Amino acid sequence: MGIRPIEIARKLGISTSALRHYESWGIVPPAERTASGYRIYTEEHAAYFECIRAMFPGFGVDVTKKVMKKLQEKELDEALWIINEVQARLHRDKTLAERTIRILDTEQLDDADTHGRKDKMTIGEVAAETGVEATAIRHWEKEGVITLPRDEENGYRTFNRALVRQILIIRILRSANYPLEVIKDVLQELQHHQVHNARRLFKETLVYLNHLNHHQIRGVHYVYRLCEVLKLI
Repeated sequence: MGIRPIEIARKLGISTSALRHYESWGIVPPAERTASGYRIYTEEHAAYFECIRAMFPGFGVDVTKKVMKKLQEKELDEALWIINEVQARLHRDKTLAERTIRILDTEQLDDADTHGRKDKMTIGEVAAETGVEATAIRHWEKEGVITLPRDEENGYRTFNRALVRQILIIRILRSANYPLEVIKDVLQELQHHQVHNARRLFKETLVYLNHLNHHQIRGVHYVYRLCEVLKLI
């Protein structure tokens, strides 16, 4: 016997139109219909919907979509590696936040992490090192958050270690959804060795990242449950 959409919607605390949206996005299998055209869902559909709702808070819509589509295609390993990549990024953000807090506590930000590092880098090299896409770096420059010098010979953007640190600071604070205007103020304060506000924001960011980790663990739990229903594990 099938499950009515309203039953799943009530259980998840959402509307039936949300269920239809997820189906239209292609992240759950198409539902069969009754003779009168009403959708009839199965236990498999219910597992998909529960997993989607559990993944949204920790992984966001785009990653959730990718994972659900991979699972529909029975590509379990690909789905799991997508999840792993997001968790690895979160761990790096957490490590960077902790490290920055320690640096701010000693007020030695200008001297941190320069030994043995290249001091003139291209935007591609910076993107590879920081995990920030070049398009994001260009956007931050356009918004006036950072100022990037240009090579006099070829006009390309050039980066020193101080700029790389600024980009990492922006990345970490953006991971906690701080607006660019707030981040711009923090960077200006740090240039004048005013670390109090930055220290507070980074500690708040660390709390946020811890909560995000909790949400991701819950999402992974529901992915596992869905995989059991799909007999992928």
